[in-house]
Amino acid sequence: MPTRPSQVSPQRAARWQRHRHAVGARIRALRMERGLTQEALALASGISRNILIDVEHGRRGLLFERLYDIAEVLGVPAASLLDS
Repeated sequence: MPTRPSQVSPQRAARWQRHRHAVGARIRALRMERGLTQEALALASGISRNILIDVEHGRRGLLFERLYDIAEVLGVPAASLLDS
């Protein structure tokens, strides 16, 4: 497993970027469907609003545990937030 950005191939980095964007878009769509603000979802799931903003825009990934926390607040299985 690469530990430095220089060890990651451009193709792999691009693939992860697509995954981050897809997960962020799903979280944002579900949040809006449920009428939640970013602040409300962030507080209920235990993350900061700034992190949630970055996640929704695909600029940041999530820890496994945070993904489950967000899914729980949204009322969906965590797997439904991931790419299929």
